[in-house]
This record gives sequence, C-alpha cells and structure tokens, in this order.
Amino acid sequence: MGPHANHLIGAIEARAPAGTKTFLETPAGARLSYADLKAAAARYAGALAALGVRPGDRVALQVEKSVPALLLYLAAVRAGAVFLPLNPAYTPTEMAYFLSDAEPRVLICDPAKKGALAEAASAAGVEHVETLDGLGAGSIADRAGQAGDDFSDLPRRPDDLAALLYTSGTTGRPKGAMLSHENLSSNAQALVDAWAFTQSDVILHALPVFHTHGLFVATNVALFAGGSLLYLPRFDADLVIANLPRATVMMGVPTYYSRLLATDGFTREAAAHMRLFISGSAPLSAELHRAFEARSGHAILERYGMSETSMNTTNPYEGERRPGTVGMPLAGVELRIADPETGAALAEGETGMIELKGPNVFAGYWRKEAETKKAFRDDGFFVTGDLGRIDEDGYLAIAGRETDLIISGGLNVYPAEVEAAIDEIEGVVECAVIGCPHSDFGEGVVAVVARAPGAGLAQGDVIDALKDRLAGFKRPKRVVFVDQLPRNAMGKIEKAKLRDAYRNILGD
Repeated sequence: MGPHANHLIGAIEARAPAGTKTFLETPAGARLSYADLKAAAARYAGALAALGVRPGDRVALQVEKSVPALLLYLAAVRAGAVFLPLNPAYTPTEMAYFLSDAEPRVLICDPAKKGALAEAASAAGVEHVETLDGLGAGSIADRAGQAGDDFSDLPRRPDDLAALLYTSGTTGRPKGAMLSHENLSSNAQALVDAWAFTQSDVILHALPVFHTHGLFVATNVALFAGGSLLYLPRFDADLVIANLPRATVMMGVPTYYSRLLATDGFTREAAAHMRLFISGSAPLSAELHRAFEARSGHAILERYGMSETSMNTTNPYEGERRPGTVGMPLAGVELRIADPETGAALAEGETGMIELKGPNVFAGYWRKEAETKKAFRDDGFFVTGDLGRIDEDGYLAIAGRETDLIISGGLNVYPAEVEAAIDEIEGVVECAVIGCPHSDFGEGVVAVVARAPGAGLAQGDVIDALKDRLAGFKRPKRVVFVDQLPRNAMGKIEKAKLRDAYRNILGD
C-alpha cells in the first residue's frame, strides 16, 4: 500500500499505536483510545463534508476547550480544510474582522454567542454557523452523531494548507499565518526527537487549544509519539498538582509555573513522577527558572516558537538548560542573527534580528502578498521581528521584540489595537499602551492617557468603555493619566521612556 494521500493524517496514522492504547483521558474519567480518536474524528469530518466543506475551505472554531474542539482540528484536516482556531475571549467586533478576512465556509461557536455573531458571519459569507459548548454538546456534535466513522480522508500534499493562525505586526491588524501539512508534521517529529518522547509519555494538557502551543505542540507531539494526553479543561493549580502523578510531561506558560510555586501543594514529592516541564509562549525569567528547580528538583526546559514557525529552538533535554535562554535550533532549522536594517550576519554575542529558515517556516500571510514579501529576505530567511543574541556555547537569548508587542499570560496583545479603542473614548486626547512587569502574567497592559482639558475621565471609565470592544486579556490593568506623552524629535511617542517610568506600577 502506498503512502496515505493526506500528508499530515498519514504521518499521524503511520505512527499510531495499537487501537486500544489511550490517546486522551480527562480527570472526570472520559477516555478515548487511538481507535476511538480515529472514528470520532471521522464522524466530525463527515459532518463538515455534509455542510459543504471542500479542500481548501476554512473551518473557524471559537469555542471553550472540550474534547470535540480537539477532534474538530483533526476532522478539518481530514476533510482537506484549513483549520482556523480563534480565542473564545474575542468579542463579536473582533470576530467580524477574522471572519471577513478568512471567509470560512463554516463557523463553530458557543451556543450563547451564535446570535451575536450571526450578523458578522452573514456579512462575511459564512454558509453555516454551528454550535459547540464547553461540555462538547451542540449542533456540530449532533451532526457528527449522525455521521459514519469510515470517512475517506481527502488528499492533501505536504505544501497544502492545514491551518491558519492569526498573528500581528506593528500595525496591530491581525494577519493569518498559513501553515502547511509539512510545517506541522516536520515540527512535531523534530520535537518528539528533541524531547525524547515515547509511547509511554502522558502530557498534562492544561493549555488552551486556540493557539500553536496547546493545539499543535502538545497535541501533535503526543500523536507523533503515540503517547497520551491528560486533558484538563483549563489551568487550575490544584487540579494540575492532583494529576501530576498520572503524567510524565507538562507544557505550560511561565504564569502556570509561577502559580504552582504560589501553592503549598507543589512539592518535590508532587513532581516526582514527572520527567519534564516545558515552558513557552512568553519569556521565562531566570528567577522563576531557579525557584522552580529549587522547589521541585526539575529544571524547566524553555523553548522558542511563534505562530508563523511553530517551534524553532529548545534548551537541551540532556545537557544544561540555561536560565534566560531558549537553547539551540531544532533539527532542520537554520537560525541566524542579522543586522535588522541590512540583513548582514552578525558575530557571536552581538544582538540583532532573529531570522529563520526550515520546513517549519510558514508559507506566508493569508491574502497579504506585500506583508509576506516584507517578512522574508531574498535568500528565503524569515525575519521574525524578535531580537536576540547567541552566546559562545550556541544558546540563543531573546533580547526583546522589535515591535512593542505585549505578552500577557502567554497571549499576544498588540498595543495599536488597544490604543485605537481607547482613542475613541470621549475625553481622550491620545494614549500609549505599554507592557509592564506583572508577577503572575509576565506582563500586564498599562494605558498612559492624555485627557482633554476639563474631562473628568477616571480609570474605571476607560476600562468599562473597553468591555464590549476588547477581550479581557487586552484590557488595561492600570490607566495612568498625564498632561502629555513624551515624544522624540520626530514626534514619535517614546514608549521606552514610559516603560521605564511605570515599570513598577503593577507591583508584585
């Protein structure tokens, strides 16, 4: 028999263990074997096909975490579609943009949001709005229940798209990163090898499933290793601690690890069954790295990735996991530090732009040719927008972002988007949004606002005005009022000065 016609699904099935092996279980006792997974994903793929989904169509998902939410990823890929996961915190206003840009054939959302999203979905030409709640019930689950479990996977080549993940640049206007079957499959295999995964591994899955970390890194690594997921509905420190004895690996964001350290129940004994803790999505401070190792006996393995590339580098599984660094390039990934302006390669130890090439690097930005062209050098290297330096031992340290991106609790916040919303509030002359250190989230959003003369605007007024405009993680944790914002000779607001002035405003 020749290779499977659907590249990513074929790669997963080629590595799948015997049908009775557990793929996923929940703390509540639900269990899916690999055979169950294949049959359930087939039913959802059949449901999508019955709704008219054809190869290349987008399937958008904005739902709370559930087992069917994960099944729909595999189902969309099996149906030849392009999977588009979206944060359930996005407001209808935010969703309208994604739907108009991606033009999905099907949108699956929480039943409670269907009414609010109907107008935007209709305007974007979405043919079907289906529902799925946090318990995994809804119209799409009903449709899957009517479908057979013998779905014939649609042919997809390595360079066909498997997913669209929205990210953004300095403008704050989200861009869809186009990820191919090969982008996802090559990265999953590289991570299985780098992190020594086997069929006996159980990943404690407390991450959301709307971005690359929880959806592609954790899920695909488990599938490519033939391992299992212990699937938690969300991160809860007590629930995580209670389930550590059943797991071998945990993937998390720095906020998760700081919250574990804040509990008395997280001890060396609690972590004794674990072989590996992995951190990503936001910078892990050297202090947190050391405190975690002192408490648990485990050195967190920090790695570096992004929506456009999945994972790029990792600290070694065997060898020194160096605090404050993200390790070395994965197998197959080329990485260089270049002068941001000229693209010329820089010497060891110099700080410059991180640029990448490899089978993990995305195909470009959805329907944005000019943005795509700008993101790549003439020799094919992707310009990440992240600044970094490589030390004498080959470890990469991230120096910061070229843009003013804020990463709060592992989620990206683009200041331009928040600023645009605040500028519309009556009494605001102008504003600047910055990220300030936050002990729990890594960074918190702070808005520095210049008020109109006589305007009686207070912090609560600004935050309340944003409730229907922006997801909670984007809204300011503090609003500071000033007479005027600092500017340089070119008239540009000096955000570095603001970050210095307010770096302690969110306290501990």
